[in-house]
Amino acid sequence: MSQAHVEKHRCFGVLAEYPDGEALMAAIKRAQADGFTKMEAYTPLPMHDIAHQLGYKNRLPLLVLIGGLVGASVGFGMQYYASVIHYPVNIGGRPLNSWPSFIPVTFEMTILFAALTAVLGMLALNGLPRPHHPVFSAEGFELASRNRFFLLILHYDPVFDADKATRTLAATAKLSLQEVPHP
Repeated sequence: MSQAHVEKHRCFGVLAEYPDGEALMAAIKRAQADGFTKMEAYTPLPMHDIAHQLGYKNRLPLLVLIGGLVGASVGFGMQYYASVIHYPVNIGGRPLNSWPSFIPVTFEMTILFAALTAVLGMLALNGLPRPHHPVFSAEGFELASRNRFFLLILHYDPVFDADKATRTLAATAKLSLQEVPHP
């Protein structure tokens, strides 16, 4: 992060704590009505309506499909190369490209590549491993994994102004409100 960018915004974002998911959802709608688009919500349980409201898209299924197709191509191509190009052996008059005998390895390579893509893609799309995030130092944030709901309006939002974000979140049913300092 450049020094000029840090100086432009006095904080990483504005964080509000909520008692339940309904209050968090109302706060998200209020912030969106005020023009904010770059927000993160932290909840102790999965809430698909909040992810949908924030506009999160799940790209993992497409990545897994691509990984599976690559695996199938590698599995089939590896056997085709070995049986037809590199070491062609006519066994019992069968064709060199006897694709039915290639099915088990092709299937296994499909599963292997899809599974590895799923694990690595999940880690990459979630930004993991992430040993530190500025919000981790916010007071009371450890409750996000227990029973509290948090909304963070980020400093890289095009319309971000710490005072405006504070006013927006102050008008909601929050339990607490604080600025998250830059790392």
